[in-house]
Amino acid sequence: MMRSMVERTLNDETLYRVLRLLASNPGLSQRELARELDVSLGKINYSLKALAGVGYIKVKIFRDSDNKKAYLYKLTSKGVMEKTKAGARFLEGKQAEFERLAEEIFELRGEIAGSSFCD
Repeated sequence: MMRSMVERTLNDETLYRVLRLLASNPGLSQRELARELDVSLGKINYSLKALAGVGYIKVKIFRDSDNKKAYLYKLTSKGVMEKTKAGARFLEGKQAEFERLAEEIFELRGEIAGSSFCD
């Protein structure tokens, strides 16, 4: 099955973070989003088009105080649902990573405790 443009563009962490940022501040510029997420401006532009294309966000154009064109990115109800799903998948992955790290730390502590250091 062909993956959607959103799935090809954004992993669960980035999808969740983009949707979370837009939910809390729909007036963020693409440049601000890119800086906040530490991704390229091109990736943000492509990602926002993908999110709008699948109906997760609506884009509204307005004029800001400096008389420049600005955009407002509003999450749709579909976008809010996807933010929750992506957040749950991201959390699941982080939990699994945490468990792997905890096991590795446990093993390393055992190795270090069982070793004798000679000078």
